Amino acid sequence: MKKIHLLILKAFIRPFLVTFLIVMFVLLMLFLFKYIDDLIGKGFEWYVIVELMMYASATNVQMALPLSVLLSCIMTYGSLGENYELVAIKSAGISLRRAMMPMLVVISLLSIVAFLFSDYMLPIANLKYYSLLYDARQQKSANFLPEGVFSSSFPGYAIRVKRKDADGQTLHDIMIYTKNAAQNNTDVLIAKEGVMYRTPSGKYLVLKLTDGVSYSETPGTSNYNLRQRLIRRRFKETEQRFDISGMAKIHRTDENEFKSALQMMNLKQLKETENLNRRQEDSTLLVNFKLISSYVKYFYIPAKSDVVKHTIASNGQPLEGLKTNQQISAVQNASSEARSIQDLIRNRSERSKDLTNNIRRAILEYQKKFTLSAACIALFLIGAPLGAIIRKGGLGLPVVVSVIFFLIYYIISTIGEKSAKDGDLSPIIGSWVAIFIITPIGFFLSYKAATDSVLFDMELYKRFFNKLFKRKATA
Repeated sequence: MKKIHLLILKAFIRPFLVTFLIVMFVLLMLFLFKYIDDLIGKGFEWYVIVELMMYASATNVQMALPLSVLLSCIMTYGSLGENYELVAIKSAGISLRRAMMPMLVVISLLSIVAFLFSDYMLPIANLKYYSLLYDARQQKSANFLPEGVFSSSFPGYAIRVKRKDADGQTLHDIMIYTKNAAQNNTDVLIAKEGVMYRTPSGKYLVLKLTDGVSYSETPGTSNYNLRQRLIRRRFKETEQRFDISGMAKIHRTDENEFKSALQMMNLKQLKETENLNRRQEDSTLLVNFKLISSYVKYFYIPAKSDVVKHTIASNGQPLEGLKTNQQISAVQNASSEARSIQDLIRNRSERSKDLTNNIRRAILEYQKKFTLSAACIALFLIGAPLGAIIRKGGLGLPVVVSVIFFLIYYIISTIGEKSAKDGDLSPIIGSWVAIFIITPIGFFLSYKAATDSVLFDMELYKRFFNKLFKRKATA
C-alpha cells in the first residue's frame, strides 16, 4: 500500500511544480503587459524592477495555487489512467477513493500552508507590492526629451528635440529656452545636431551640441540707457549639463499610509476593523436621532392657561386664524427646517453607507483568507476524478479541461465578490458561493470515477447521436 502511495505522490510532485511555475510565469507576464508603460523609460535600477516582480509573484499565489492543484491533479491521474496504472491499482483490490487518500492528505497540508500564507505573508506582500507600484507609477519618465514637444523635465529650461535617431542618443534640431522670469525668457539656444548621454555617476545629463547659435537679450546697464542689448554667439561645439540626480532615483512613500487598506491586513486586524466600523455605525445612528430631534419642535398648551391669554380656535388647519404675512412666514420657516433636515439626513446617510460598505468589505476579506484553502481542496475533488475519467496525461486535453473548470470557479467567485461588495449578497455567501457550487461537482465526478463511468467517452456520444439521426431518417 505504501508503494502505491509513493507512486502517486511522485507522479504528482513534478507536474505540480511545473504547472505552478508556468502559471506564475504567465500571470507575471500579464502583470508586465499591464504596467509596461508605467515601468519602461523611467530610469529605474534593475533591482527595483526585480523587487516589484517578486512582490507581484507573491500576490499571484492566490490565483496560481488553485489552478496548479487542478491542472496537476488532472495530469497525474490522467497519466496513471493512460498508462493503465489505475487499472492495475484497481485490480489489486484498491479502490479509487483509497488511491486518492494520500493525495487528499497532501492537498490538506497544502491548504493549511495556503491559509498561513494568506494570513501572514500575503498582507505583507500586498503592502510592499502596492506601495512600490504606486511609487513607480508616480515616478517621472526618464525620457527627458521626447520628439516634437517642449519638455519641462528640467527646472528652468524648456527643451525641444525635433527628431531622434534610432539609437535614442543622437538628436537633431535642438532648441533650448532658459526660463528666467526676471529676464522674460530671453535666452535661446539652437543647434542642428547633438548627442545625449549621462555622466558615469548618473547624476547629470549632458547634451553635446554642434553647429549652433545662442541668443541672449539683456536690459540696459544704467538708468539713462534703457535700450536692450542682443548678444549672439555662434559655436561649433558646446555642452549643456542638467542635474538628474533627483529624477532617476525612485522616491518611496511611507508604507504606513497604505496599511489602512483591507488587503494589507491579517485576520486579527480585519476583525478589529469590522468591530470598529460597527461601533461607529451604532454611534452614528444615535447621533442621527439627536441631531434630527433638535429640528422637531413640540408645543403643548393646556385648555386653560394663565400664561396664554389669547388663543385661536382651529378646525384642524395649521395656518387657520393667522394673518397672510404670518402664514407666509410660517411656511418659509417650515420649508427651511425641512431643507435643513433633508441635507442633514443626506450627509449622514452617505456616512452610514460608507460604514456599511467597509463592514461588508472587511467580512469579505476575512472570508477570503479561508476560501483559498477551501478552493485547493474543492478543485482537487474535481481534478483527481476528472483525470481518472478522461485518462489523458501531458499538457493537451488536461490543460483545456482544467482551464474551463477554473474559469467557471473564477467567474462565479468574481460575481459573488462583486455582489457582496454591492450589498446584493451576504459577504459570507458571496465569498463562498463558488466553493458551494464546485464542491458538489467534485463529489459527482468522484462518484463517476469510482464507478468507472464513461462520462467523457466521445465514442459513446457519437454512437448515441448516430442512432438518434438514423431514427429520424427512418421516421
